[in-house]
This record gives sequence, structure tokens and C-alpha cells, in this order.
Amino acid sequence: MGHSLRQTASFREAAAIAADSLRTSKLRSFLTLLGIILATTTLIAVMAMIHGMDVYIANTVTSMGSDGFRVVKIAMLGNFDPKKFLQMQKRNPELSPDEFQYLKDHATLVQDFGMSAGRSVSVSLGSQTLTQISLNGGTANWAALGDTEIANGRYFTEIEDRHRSTVAVIGADVESNLFADADPIGKEIKVEGRPFMVIGVAKAKGSVFGQSQDGFVDIPIGSYFQIYGSRTGIRYAARAVDQKVLEQAKDEMRMLIRARRHEQLGSDDTFSILSSDALVSAFDQLTNAIAATAVAIVSIFMVVGGVVIMNIMLAVVSERTHEIGIRKSVGARRQDILNQFLVESSMLAGMGGLIGVVLAWIVSTLVRNFTAVPMEVPVSAVLIGVGLSTAVGLFFGIYPAQRASKLDPIEALRVE
Repeated sequence: MGHSLRQTASFREAAAIAADSLRTSKLRSFLTLLGIILATTTLIAVMAMIHGMDVYIANTVTSMGSDGFRVVKIAMLGNFDPKKFLQMQKRNPELSPDEFQYLKDHATLVQDFGMSAGRSVSVSLGSQTLTQISLNGGTANWAALGDTEIANGRYFTEIEDRHRSTVAVIGADVESNLFADADPIGKEIKVEGRPFMVIGVAKAKGSVFGQSQDGFVDIPIGSYFQIYGSRTGIRYAARAVDQKVLEQAKDEMRMLIRARRHEQLGSDDTFSILSSDALVSAFDQLTNAIAATAVAIVSIFMVVGGVVIMNIMLAVVSERTHEIGIRKSVGARRQDILNQFLVESSMLAGMGGLIGVVLAWIVSTLVRNFTAVPMEVPVSAVLIGVGLSTAVGLFFGIYPAQRASKLDPIEALRVE
């Protein structure tokens, strides 16, 4: 018990001496910590970016569903190869309404199957005009397949799709910008000069990568094809009958498309199938590459910062040689001296870690507010940043601390 109390008192004394030393040498302490500050800031900023991207990919996977998948003309996940992309652009045929109907008639492992096509348009009401609005022509089940919830009114029906009705469902941004507080249901908007009656308003989805997901207008795909044709931009969405048969459903879809297109056995697919697991896998490859680069940079900064701390602590030991001699002559033990310098180097590095945390938080906030990059500092990043910097200070402070603790008190007292 007595030994434990002595250790606690020794630690408190060491912490007090270390804090006093940091206060009296502010500029030297700050310059010493530049490497640690840069390392911690980089580490936490990267973790914040990865965390923000986690939120993005989670939203994307949620909208697709664990049992859902998409069929598109081209999708390149992972490393982007421009040459391969151009080859696929020339080789892969466009998806078509006829192909969609064939797949819908023959697929047995999907419970819901839809088609959509889109483009960017201008939307107006009276003298007000919105540009760069996403126009999406979809089947009547696209709301469910695309995770669109209705806040007011309704979505269009299969009958309205078949009759190519000029009805529209608008996103929350279109509603707020064109109608303000007025009820848009039953009102007429113009999509590139063509009149459409608003029958529904979607619930707000928020933004991803700084881009709003609520600036859109959905119309029946029959109406879309009548206006813009059906030659480009089509994609399919499907939901498996059960999550357990998702892979079988994707394989069935792949086989049906290849059979209809008369693709030779062993040849590459002329289309792409996307599901949540493919997105997560591509995201993991991206974040692993980012993390590996960050680890290399952080390691260099940490080592440089640690070496600087060790050099400064060796200089401090030389400066306090006389003080160490006095402390030893009045009863300070070797362990007390060792603790003093270990605590001081750890506190020095830990302070650098805290400064790095604050800088990383400021950077993340600015990037999130002024760019499309999602960044959010997780609590774990703060703990890792401060803990790692403190550990670096402790490790690189061992040699100076041992050197101080081994000083002969008589020789130390002779030093002025």
C-alpha cells in the first residue's frame, strides 16, 4: 500500500514538473511538436474522410437493399481503366425496353423488376426556372426499387405509365424552390416547356458528397420514351425473392441477358450487374488504398516527431544535470527521475496530439461545409490520435529518461 502511494505521489510530482517545463518553454515545445501535430492531423483527417464515405456507402447500399441489384450498360468498380472503359463503351449495347420485357417474363428469382432512364433538364413554374434538375422516367414500381418515399400525394400507377400520362412526382428541393409554402399537388409544372401535373412530393433524402438528392422529377417511363426516345440511358433494377438467393438471382439475370444477346461461352459480359456487396467491396479497396497511403505518411511524421522529441529531451537532461544532482542528493530515487522525464516526453507528445485533433476537426468542418467531400471526425479517431502520439512520446523518451536516471549525483552537482 505504501509503495503504491509513493508511486502515485512520484507520478503527480513528475506531472507537475513536466507541466511547468512545458509552460516555461512554449515556443520550443511547439516547434518540437510540429511532426506529431502533422501526423495526428493527417491521421484524423483521413479517418474522418473514410468515416464520411462509410456513411455515403451505407446510404447507397440501403437504397439498393440487401436483396437488390442493378443492371447497367457500364460500371467500373475499383481501379478505373480509361482504355477498358472506352472499349466497353463501344462494345456494350444499350439496354432496351424489349430486353427488359424479355427479362421480366423469364426471370423466376426476382420479386420486383423495374426500368428507368434519366437526363438533366430545366423545370419551370411561371417565371421561375430551375436548371440541372434530374429527370427520371421510371416504371410504377421504381419508387420502391429506388427507395423513394412519398411525403405528400402519391406515385404514378401502371395505368398512367401505359397511357403515357403527363404526371410527375417532384423532389423536396423542387417543391421548396418552386412552390415555397404552397401545396403543389394538382399544380402544373413545365419540364423543358412540356406541361406535367404534380401528383406527389417525395420525402427529403438529404445530400451525399455535398450534392442534394432532392432535385429531381419522376415521370412515367412511357411518357419519357415518348418525349426522349428509348435508345440511351436505360437501367434495370431488381429485387430477389429472398436475400439468401441474391447471388442465384444475379446469375439467372446474367444468363438470361447473355442468352438473349447470343454471347459466346467464355466471352466477357456486355453489361454490368451491381449489388450492395459489389459496392462495399469496391469501397473497401478504395479505403484500404487511402489508409495505406495515410499510414505511410503518418509513420514518417511520427518517427520524425519522435526523434525531435528525443533530441530535445536529451538537451533538457543536459540543461538540468545540476537540478538532477540536487534532487538525487536529497533522496530522489532513480525511478523518480526516470518517471519525471518519461512523463514530460509523453505529455509533450500528447499535447501535440491534442493540437492535431483540433486542427483535424477544423479541417474536416471546412471541407464538409465548402466541398462535396463528406468528412466527420469519429470519437475513435480522437482517442487513436492522442493515444498514438502519447505512446510515441513515451517510446522516444525512454533513452533520455534512462540517461537522466543514471547520472551520478556527485558528478551532476559539479555541473553548473
